[in-house]
Amino acid sequence: MLYGKEHVRRYQETDGAEGHDWNNTVVLLLTTKGRKSGQPFTTPLIYQRFGDDYLVVASKGGDPEHPQWYKNLLAEPEVEVQVKGDRFRARARTAEASEKPEMWQVMARTWPEYDEYQKKTDREIPVVVLERVG
Repeated sequence: MLYGKEHVRRYQETDGAEGHDWNNTVVLLLTTKGRKSGQPFTTPLIYQRFGDDYLVVASKGGDPEHPQWYKNLLAEPEVEVQVKGDRFRARARTAEASEKPEMWQVMARTWPEYDEYQKKTDREIPVVVLERVG
């Protein structure tokens, strides 16, 4: 099974033919700008469509700390996204309290472990909305 940097490399090389379908779900690539280094970081993340937008979850497996990619997009919400061969710029935002329950359900249907991750931590796990720009 693909994981980490190898997952990213194979996904990029094959326009997602390898790496988009992963572990009975689907994955996009999110590239954020490092809030300290300014360097680009690309992370494979489970996603779902939500209208015209894409949803991802900053779960880090239920860790008490937010994942680095989430901390990066809080500092710089302009990100790059790749879904299969479609590469685009997006603006990332954290789902608001009023919209999160529906979005969480969408994501928990595709990856039921999200509910378990939330039980493991006192941190409220954010749902991130990726809105295409340009």
